[in-house]
Amino acid sequence: MKQKETSSRTKSMVPASLLALGSVILASSCCLPLMPFLFAAGAAGTSTLFAKLRPFLVAASVLSVAFGFYQSWRAKKCNCRPSALSTVLLWFSLVVVLVFLLFPQAIANLLANALAG
Repeated sequence: MKQKETSSRTKSMVPASLLALGSVILASSCCLPLMPFLFAAGAAGTSTLFAKLRPFLVAASVLSVAFGFYQSWRAKKCNCRPSALSTVLLWFSLVVVLVFLLFPQAIANLLANALAG
């Protein structure tokens, strides 16, 4: 019987401690601007990750567009005409991939200016 009481008491202590931790964070956020610092740290970590993964992401995007053109060519060879929408989307994706590959700094500047206001 004591085992059951201890188990239920332990289970009720976990949410209580999580709520206490949350209240500490919320209480300190009124005095310290915590969210901008957390967002900046998260953005810095994410940009570092994507900078390391950039060559693989570039290869994946180029291979995906190439595979799309191969599928389109193969469909024409089998007398299955691809729809106009799929053809337009394929060419649009090629343009987007090329612009992002050839002008990465210009795209970054445009996004920074647009997000800055």
